[in-house]
Amino acid sequence: MTIDSIKNGIVIDHIPAGKAMLLYQYLKLDGLECSVALLKNVPSKKMGRKDIIKLDEVIDLNWDVLGYLAPDCTVNIIREGEEVEKRRPELPEKLVGVIACKNPRCITTIEQELPHIFKLANRQKGTYRCLYCESKA
Repeated sequence: MTIDSIKNGIVIDHIPAGKAMLLYQYLKLDGLECSVALLKNVPSKKMGRKDIIKLDEVIDLNWDVLGYLAPDCTVNIIREGEEVEKRRPELPEKLVGVIACKNPRCITTIEQELPHIFKLANRQKGTYRCLYCESKA
């Protein structure tokens, strides 16, 4: 299979195999007018298998989503066919509106207008806890 290179855009590489569609949904890429290529289970020497997302436009990405769902991915910015920047997301200290608390007794299930806020509890394990009820995400 051959996917053309892009002149100006973003390549999200080294996504763990099977997570590209989840990233596609959380980043709301379906609302874009540009071309989006989603490659799943691409062979990789480093990872075995990986996913890749290519965007034919440079957009603002939600780095909290990237850091939470794929902290080891790389984001390459392409301009005029050349890679001009390579960035890696980090686990965010706080997630706001990315995930929802599953605890039925949490205040966020009763007060619908409250934002779902999670704080990083353990960086090594990537564990987040609800700011209101301390439930594990």
